[in-house]
Amino acid sequence: MDVISVEGGWPLAGAKERRRLGALLGAWEPDSATGPDNAQGPDSGPVIVDGLVAVGAPDELEFAAKAGRQTWVMVHMPVPESAGTAALAGEARALRAATGVICTSSWAASVLLQRGVVRTHIALPGVEPAAKAAGSTPPHLAVVAALLPNKDQLLAVDALARIQDLPWTASLVGSDQADPGYARAIQDAVLAHGLQERVKLTGELAGEALGAEWDRTDLSLLLSRAEAFGMVVTESLARGIPVIVRKGTGTEEALGLAGLTAADGGPRLPGAALPLPEGGQEGPARLGQALRRWLEDPEVRYGWRAAALEARLCLPDWGTTARGVLALLAERGR
Repeated sequence: MDVISVEGGWPLAGAKERRRLGALLGAWEPDSATGPDNAQGPDSGPVIVDGLVAVGAPDELEFAAKAGRQTWVMVHMPVPESAGTAALAGEARALRAATGVICTSSWAASVLLQRGVVRTHIALPGVEPAAKAAGSTPPHLAVVAALLPNKDQLLAVDALARIQDLPWTASLVGSDQADPGYARAIQDAVLAHGLQERVKLTGELAGEALGAEWDRTDLSLLLSRAEAFGMVVTESLARGIPVIVRKGTGTEEALGLAGLTAADGGPRLPGAALPLPEGGQEGPARLGQALRRWLEDPEVRYGWRAAALEARLCLPDWGTTARGVLALLAERGR
């Protein structure tokens, strides 16, 4: 298996980048004047194109289909409705031209089904095994996501402001460069609520620094307004850290991935999926109540932790995901 990078600001790449992709897919041969120096594509076997690239190159996928190339599209996140009709039309053309569509969550597949993409295959992300988190005293909460409106860190700050009478600390871990204006709004909210000694904006962390942050965490929050899966959820569970997610998003699938069951036969979640309306005070109030209950009720806190530790042992690894995808490609290639 080869991994080939195609430069460009996908899905809005330029003609040169699209031509490079076309050459890699065998859709056309580049000429010496405009083609890249190294346009040699993979062999004639199946190709998986990242969805972000594919939706920006429907022509190239259609040409590849006419050339008889087995080209699959891996959809991590369907094009949002807010992107407009042109972007949605590009997605529709690219997916129609593809040999098959692989979605990384049932949520993504359901969105595409509503758009008329009937046949999709689901390959849930795996997770790397990790050491069990030690936690902290007082309890430490972490929101690991780039500081973006969709990730809704402002909701977390507003909820935390409602439980200042309880002992806790929190970190907002993620890049502040993707939307500097939103990042400033978060910082302003932290200051306005007087939380600067308890809520830290760490910026983007990696390696040992991120590992240390995970190790001190007792509860993880991923409050995205839209999310196809949410690998942060399974990365939390891999460390035995329970998670609060937003109900109605793909993060619910990630939270229940281990398939734990309660005594009554229902699902036993290592955390909670909360209905959190956008705007107004209802969302912060509900999240604040859930956090208060987790902090004040040992039965809730220990129950979530026990479920997370059990889930930690049941999560699929990347090898399982890869074998499933390869089996699918082999079956369709017969």
